[in-house]
Amino acid sequence: MTDELSDRLITLDQAEELDVGEVHELYRKYVNRSQVRLMTSFGFGHELADHAEGVHIHTRDGRRILDFTGGVGVLNHGHNHPRIVAARQRFQQERRMEVHKTFFSPYLAALGHNLAQILPGDLRMSFLPNSGAEAVEGAVKLAHKYHGGKRGRILRSDIGFHGKLLGSGGLTGGAQSHFPFPTIPGIVTFRYDDLDSVRDAVAAARRADGRSDVYALLVEPFSASTMRWCSEEFLRGVREICTAEDIVLIFDEIYTGWGKTGTMFHFMRHPGLVPDIVTTSKSFGGGKSSVSAFVAREPVFHKAYDNMTDAMLQSTSTTYYGFGEETATAIEAIAVAVEDDFPGRARAIERVLAPGLERIRKAHPDLIAEVRGAGALYGVFLSGGPRVLDVLAKLPTGGPAKDPLLRTKIVTSAVVDALYRNHGIYTYYTLNGRSPLVVSPPLVAEPADVETFLDALDATLSQGMTKLLTRFVRERVSTLW
Repeated sequence: MTDELSDRLITLDQAEELDVGEVHELYRKYVNRSQVRLMTSFGFGHELADHAEGVHIHTRDGRRILDFTGGVGVLNHGHNHPRIVAARQRFQQERRMEVHKTFFSPYLAALGHNLAQILPGDLRMSFLPNSGAEAVEGAVKLAHKYHGGKRGRILRSDIGFHGKLLGSGGLTGGAQSHFPFPTIPGIVTFRYDDLDSVRDAVAAARRADGRSDVYALLVEPFSASTMRWCSEEFLRGVREICTAEDIVLIFDEIYTGWGKTGTMFHFMRHPGLVPDIVTTSKSFGGGKSSVSAFVAREPVFHKAYDNMTDAMLQSTSTTYYGFGEETATAIEAIAVAVEDDFPGRARAIERVLAPGLERIRKAHPDLIAEVRGAGALYGVFLSGGPRVLDVLAKLPTGGPAKDPLLRTKIVTSAVVDALYRNHGIYTYYTLNGRSPLVVSPPLVAEPADVETFLDALDATLSQGMTKLLTRFVRERVSTLW
């Protein structure tokens, strides 16, 4: 029986020899048929990556692709940064122990110290799960415990993205899900970057005895899915409100941490501004490690968990808390971000990218409605398209037209596809807000890489949206939804 089972398994060597057709078929059988239909609408859905380094992906058929997705926030360090790879190899070669909650970890201890050195004020107490969504839920759990479960409401913005677990999914605002999953109770929505909206929500949550029923306020200082950001006035205003009402203020910097928008964390461009908890993930792991963190101010953390009864209450939420190789990787990732001045590199990219995108916007005013962003994270909001898209928008409910962003997604998809097929440049669009084309190069990108992208985008748009869309819609739109 063991030999028969072994013969049916695909080995590692065999997996690496699968061709793209075989991979598609295995996805259809064991992953998701519709995912194959979706991804094969784009050129990259018909190719397999062989290896990747820095800002480039090398496909099996020899193409060299410039990756301007930034790994959707994961790849500030680029693909396979040599220092990150070396740190992981060293850990493995020396056979270091991975994890055991009753052994103290020098890696976890050092990583907690390093996070405290990076972050301002008394943001010193860290917890280290695996994903951004877990970090958000851990932060919210800490805020609820801080109030002893005596408060029942949490405020979140109308456009924030905080993950897709049941709790974090409920805290996510905007067009993220058309299916109403259950979530945590007591979620109240305010308008992003609208201080009066926060004041109204806090006032409406006051109990009969005059005390606040809000235990936390969760917001992204920079919303990477919509390319909007909170004003300094707003952020300092919510800090004052939360201090006055003893509401735990949580900043979600999962995408924007580690230099992406020109400061180590986006909120740190405002001196003296300190949330009660900040979450981070994505590039925290150097592009090789699945690790996240929430870091809390000492008084908040100590009140919630610093006692013999509750000291292990949070650590039971994940088996892989403080996983050895992951924390060792994060130590090196932080070192690279500091020593190579990632915030400075983002600002250098912005000095080329921002004027270049503005120049292209002016050259194609009928195709680009708006460009906005900061550092190495920009959104290009595309418009236009032939009348065939208006026909699609009138299809019966339940077809493609059930998506209110259908036109925008088709237009942007056509540009994403053309950039990849014709110029070897990999981009994506967001699923939230107005679904902009995201320009998010790794922070190891050079000015020449940015110029290559800008030239390709200009050449692509110069074809005209009708030509781009005619081919894309005719061949692929039936497989998108």
